[in-house]
Amino acid sequence: MPALRLDAAALPPELDELRRDVRAFLAAETAAGRIVPHADNWLAGWDPAFSRRLGERGWIGMTFPPEYGGSGAGSLARFVVTEELLAAGAPVAAHWIADRQSGPSLLKYGTEEQRRAYLPGIARGETSFAIGMSEPDSGSDLASVRTRAERAGGGWTVNGTKVWTSGAHVADAMIALVRTGPPGPSRHEGLTQLIVDLGAPGLEIRPIRLLTGEHHFNEVVLTGVFVPDDRVLGTVGDGWRQVTSELSFERSGPERILSTFPLLAAVAGRLAERGGAGGGDRGRIGAVVARLWALRRMSLAVAARLAAGEAPATEAAAVKDLGTRFEGALVETVRLLARVEPDLASSDPLANLLAQSVLHGPGFTLRGGTNEILRGVVAKSMLPSGEAR
Repeated sequence: MPALRLDAAALPPELDELRRDVRAFLAAETAAGRIVPHADNWLAGWDPAFSRRLGERGWIGMTFPPEYGGSGAGSLARFVVTEELLAAGAPVAAHWIADRQSGPSLLKYGTEEQRRAYLPGIARGETSFAIGMSEPDSGSDLASVRTRAERAGGGWTVNGTKVWTSGAHVADAMIALVRTGPPGPSRHEGLTQLIVDLGAPGLEIRPIRLLTGEHHFNEVVLTGVFVPDDRVLGTVGDGWRQVTSELSFERSGPERILSTFPLLAAVAGRLAERGGAGGGDRGRIGAVVARLWALRRMSLAVAARLAAGEAPATEAAAVKDLGTRFEGALVETVRLLARVEPDLASSDPLANLLAQSVLHGPGFTLRGGTNEILRGVVAKSMLPSGEAR
């Protein structure tokens, strides 16, 4: 019977110096007031200037070869950098999606012209992407895509709607999964990925606000949007295989367990100020930290397989499911420990971070695929080969 492959992986010792460099940079940015720790800042912290400063240091596009503007340092070096950025609550949203998955997809499936058009800008922190997968009334069922692209002179005319497109109102482009042909025997047939210019005529972006009032999510309506042939990503009709490979990058990273790490650090600091935690509080903190460490090892195991050129989609789904449930449990634990009321308007960093985390929490188990769907992905992968699904 198939099994999850989460082989133990270790970070090479030579990355210790990189971690120290990133920590020193983040400490200087915080001291200068350019970083104010925020929960869920890989979604909420859109700061192009900060992204450009990271790009100047070679800390974006670390998985890209130098000929496309990257450092070629690899997935494990990127893991170290992203861990430190998330732990500091740094504003990384402007480059996050492009660096995490759009760039690697372009590197794997894009044409030479597409790579040179987009990858150097991503590595500099100047080019941003959104994800065009989800659609209204579809939940996490990507195969039910209804956005259609039909042949037009020299390209495709696209009609449909994408939803939950983080940052589409400020990003440059979106990789959209669309239907270009009939489903055939399998609904996975006839799907294609297109690189859509988010400033194209016929494209309308409608905001979807969070409980905080913040604007990060969007509904993107495409009405007769033209996409030229040279912006087809990969092979026409092969979109399902491509997009499932992309999901391995989207679902398994440290952002699935560290979105609320600044809140954990804040409550630990508050308990230290009070002279330490009592026995019950120590137990709660210990349980959270132990769970966090185990999930980090799982995330690192997936990163190692990605570094080896594999696409561990099932393992990534498991990390996302367990990681986002952990993040919700962390918020509840801190509510018990903090002894402060969540308050977005408070000058108390702990009360403010707690309020941010509570209000962002409902999205943790939804974005990147609902947890129920992810458990189905894992369960189906456990069936003996060839058994009906």
